[in-house]
Amino acid sequence: MRLLHTSDWHIGRTFHGRDRLPEQERVLTGLAELVADEGVDVVVVSGDLYDRAVPSGEAVEVCQRVLAALRAAGATLVMIPGNHDSASRLGAFADFAAVGGLHVLTRISRLHEPVVLADDHGPVACFGIPYLDPDPARHHLGLVGGGHRGHIAVLTEAMDRVRDAVARLPPTTRTVVLAHAFVTGGQASESERPISVGGVEQVPGSVFDGVDYVALGHLHGPQVLADHLRYSGSPLAYSFSEAAHRKSVWIVDLDADGLAGVRSHALPVPRPLATVSGPLAELLADEELTVLEEHYLSATLTDPVRPLDAMRRLQRRFPHAVHLEWRPEGGPAQERLNYSSAVRGRDDREVTASFLAHCRGAGPSESEAALIEEALTETAGGRELA
Repeated sequence: MRLLHTSDWHIGRTFHGRDRLPEQERVLTGLAELVADEGVDVVVVSGDLYDRAVPSGEAVEVCQRVLAALRAAGATLVMIPGNHDSASRLGAFADFAAVGGLHVLTRISRLHEPVVLADDHGPVACFGIPYLDPDPARHHLGLVGGGHRGHIAVLTEAMDRVRDAVARLPPTTRTVVLAHAFVTGGQASESERPISVGGVEQVPGSVFDGVDYVALGHLHGPQVLADHLRYSGSPLAYSFSEAAHRKSVWIVDLDADGLAGVRSHALPVPRPLATVSGPLAELLADEELTVLEEHYLSATLTDPVRPLDAMRRLQRRFPHAVHLEWRPEGGPAQERLNYSSAVRGRDDREVTASFLAHCRGAGPSESEAALIEEALTETAGGRELA
């Protein structure tokens, strides 16, 4: 049996305010061609189909079209909710969807009940462990007492139930687990939402021992923690920390003895990401940066004084510039301004000049000082305001 392992679609997510729905649909619908070309039997999606628990209508429509294309290409679909999804919304009508080949495994109480498929070598059991928020999950799993808190406790209990179920299956059964978690050894990026507040979110890979393949979701870079334990990563980049990622999916082969092989298939990049640094004038004039004009761009400006209208000027040359920082080269680090101390003992002119210096690294010019003076001396009855 051949599986395609993917996760973290985050349909509906924007990128620094830019709509990415068309790009998401193009890349994800393209998986249908891969399914047909490679003879994929099962597509597994390990959580975070959507970026929000309540996705927009447009995001739902895109997801429906993508799933329909994958199903029409001949694949059975098995998926779980991630920490961005609403399990109850995603699982609505799941029993009806299963009749059409879409298996949505959202119920904690049924995580030990696999979707059982078959090939020439016998049955393949796919178990789905939905994202387990530790506190509510431990109640669903019947874990009581202070020693049963955290991600390790609930995922260990979940996998114990899976292993108990595996022990009752025919010995020729191959086993696959879908899980959405942060496994120790994985490398995070800036675009994953933390899944723990005030606690340890990571779990050891040994928690998932005892099955043939574990299709992980949550981390956005493709990663191999062990031959049978992998993250597919997200199909698109969602932060500039992912600029060096090679977005891909895993093609997983199972034979009569279990895991026979895994190979990576690179995905198309609708619009590459790039970062640049330097004075604004140099960035606008540098001929070598022509290749970046169609990239999503993050720019760090090193001008000693913050340039006026910098983003608009940058976007004249780089229309997809979406992120801008100012870090004056050799200048002092920008500290958080304490307004109570910044204004204490100063008149309005001094406060205004100090504010300009803090924001852009230089006080008012001669012409700006004249404008400030005019504004501060403007009165309704001829009286000076400061």
